[in-house]
Amino acid sequence: MILGDTPRRQRVTKLVSWGHWFALCNILVAIVIASIYVFNSRMPETALGLLYLFTNWFSHIAFLTFMGFILLILPLCYLVPNVKMVKGISSVVAAVSLALLAFDALLYNKHGLHLSLGSAEVIRNETRSAMANFSWQQWSFLGLLFLVWLSFQLMMANALWKRLERFQKQKVGLPILSFFVLSFISSHGSHIWADANLYQPIIKQDDMFPLSYPATAKTLMSKYGLLDIQSYQRRKELQLDSQFRAANYPAAPVYCGINESTSLVLLIGLEAKQLGHLGSALGLKAHPRHFDIAADQQDGKFSILYGLPSLYQSALEDRRPVPLDLAQKLGLPTLLYSAQPLSSGVRNLQVEWSEFTQVLSQPGPKLAIGFVTEEQMNLLLAGNLHRNSQLILTQMRPNQRVGLYSNISQSLSAAVSSHEDLLPTLMGVLGCSAPPQNYSTGQSLLDIQRSWLISNSNGKLILLDEQRRVEVDSQGNYKVYDLISGDELAEELNMSRLSQGVKHLSRFAAQP
Repeated sequence: MILGDTPRRQRVTKLVSWGHWFALCNILVAIVIASIYVFNSRMPETALGLLYLFTNWFSHIAFLTFMGFILLILPLCYLVPNVKMVKGISSVVAAVSLALLAFDALLYNKHGLHLSLGSAEVIRNETRSAMANFSWQQWSFLGLLFLVWLSFQLMMANALWKRLERFQKQKVGLPILSFFVLSFISSHGSHIWADANLYQPIIKQDDMFPLSYPATAKTLMSKYGLLDIQSYQRRKELQLDSQFRAANYPAAPVYCGINESTSLVLLIGLEAKQLGHLGSALGLKAHPRHFDIAADQQDGKFSILYGLPSLYQSALEDRRPVPLDLAQKLGLPTLLYSAQPLSSGVRNLQVEWSEFTQVLSQPGPKLAIGFVTEEQMNLLLAGNLHRNSQLILTQMRPNQRVGLYSNISQSLSAAVSSHEDLLPTLMGVLGCSAPPQNYSTGQSLLDIQRSWLISNSNGKLILLDEQRRVEVDSQGNYKVYDLISGDELAEELNMSRLSQGVKHLSRFAAQP
């Protein structure tokens, strides 16, 4: 028997007790390392979401660490008779495991991935990059850093062994165990409820931690009549994250030629005053069924410059819009004006007001987009801009009809449109024949393919067609309004159209 003699039994008992304290200390260290996941992710906006975050953080990391103790260290306490060897091997295992946790946290924050076979290619690329860029001094520093970390584990192991009897007198085991067990049960119980109700502040945290598989019970709940599985599936189809972490952009290569002699200007008013009087004074054609669906001006600017809803803003803010990049590379001067800084992806196209007015005052070829005040717009339109350039005017008034005015030679469709349609329309005016669906969720108003549009605003899906505006929240609740009067209508939701719209809206989304 492995525990046949008393001295051996005493040594094993003491090692097991030491192992529990060693595991507890490393649980606390692991929880600190895992704060990298928490504080570099978007915090939940609700108290329940925050409560789940902290209970899941503590319990899941504690569970992973304790399982490592059970699988890797506890057997050593019974099988290896040498105390120093057990402490040494345990320290190496703990140092390597926590280093992997730290690496996984950094990988997650940079690429949205955890260590797995699916992330092997990313890790290989990162390794090649590191090997190409790191000098031997940097590799030496990393090696020294690991040795320091391993030394810390060895010192902690020895300190715990020397003070084990003192620790055993402390009656803290039951309270600590109760805390972690309660956190574990409450986090998984909360997730079962959140999954059944598609409660986004909790569900969006599913992939935050490595090896995380939160509990669900849809089948069991539906079996006992606690969940309408059909209603659940319908609501799940309508779920969209508030921001996509990654995007397949463009969906396909964008190749086309453009008319390099075109002078095309898009001006967007930032103030709430109507543009109708300006359009009439300049003899511009009106397109009244144009809407600003964005929740605010920042989202609106993104939709105009990228032709996409704000869902993609975080994924693409560092990348230049493909059409603007194409126009510039084909030799057409391309410039943007905004008094406020634009996203980093277009910042090198942004110019000062003086340069913007100078370029617009000249009749040469250009593609210019300006976010201007009423005073600035009046100043620009006081000259010959509408005679020397093809001009499009609209404005930003979140969640309102804003209208569109232009003097371009082609006729714009009378179909309902939004700011996401502006970029494809500009490319159509320039003569680019590349399909807009390769780079935008909008469509060119010169070549309408759909009589409806869909976007997101304030956490809701917004679907517009020829007669109605449909708003669907994240729980699948909906309201239907008359598009013109704004009156609420007692109509059923067209699930086929909405499902089609959700697929269209999310087709650039990529799993990180």
